[in-house]
Amino acid sequence: MCAYQKKDSSGRGRVGAKKTTQKKRGEKSKNKPKFVHKSDQFKSTKRKGDAVPSFSENVRLNKYIANAGICSRREADIFITTGLVEVNGKLVTEMGYKVKPDDEVKYDGAVISQSQKRYVLLNKPKDFVSTNTDAWGRKSVNQLVFNACKERIVAVDKLDKYASGLMLFTNDSDLIKKLNHPRHIKKQIFHVEVNKNINFDDMKTLMEGIELEDGGFLKPDNIEFIRDGKPKEIGVEIQSNKYRVVERMFEHVGY
Repeated sequence: MCAYQKKDSSGRGRVGAKKTTQKKRGEKSKNKPKFVHKSDQFKSTKRKGDAVPSFSENVRLNKYIANAGICSRREADIFITTGLVEVNGKLVTEMGYKVKPDDEVKYDGAVISQSQKRYVLLNKPKDFVSTNTDAWGRKSVNQLVFNACKERIVAVDKLDKYASGLMLFTNDSDLIKKLNHPRHIKKQIFHVEVNKNINFDDMKTLMEGIELEDGGFLKPDNIEFIRDGKPKEIGVEIQSNKYRVVERMFEHVGY
């Protein structure tokens, strides 16, 4: 068993044209090469959708409602299809309908006012679960941030019950999608303390990577002893979206 902390971590290349031979004065050039900057190629290519959210003025109606802190996007879709939402005095039941910033949106007869974007950092203590609801009635991180602001905020990522460390809560759905998108690789840094001294053979095994029971493969970017720390303390850098990634790593080598 191990206890660990998750710590916060947070160019476009310049493309030059190839050098051409300088022509002599008075000489006419034939088939003069045309050089196109790489960025211009991207501009002329029509992209077929982008899973990363784009920041435009017009937003989907379900997102507008969710950002106001009324409900989730999925619940907003239900409210829209059941006829509880109006835009500029007209009933809207169309999925994917987009609204402008100056549109008047009503839910169940009441005008929706867009809430401010809120960002709350929490130093999560141990013995708190990161889920929104818990069937066993265990202590949740939502209880710790309940009075942080009036807007509805959710956790960007989760930590295990026995872990402590930094968590970000926000009502900024664009940021949540961007941070959780597989295209954006996020490095996670953990300060791990296990139940006995760590030996170098186990560190070598972890650095080479381990096979998980579910068929996945875990290989950290780096593992080092904590400077001025105990022999039971170790730092781990890893990029993975696996559940209980650190705990499963050390359980594999007998900690």
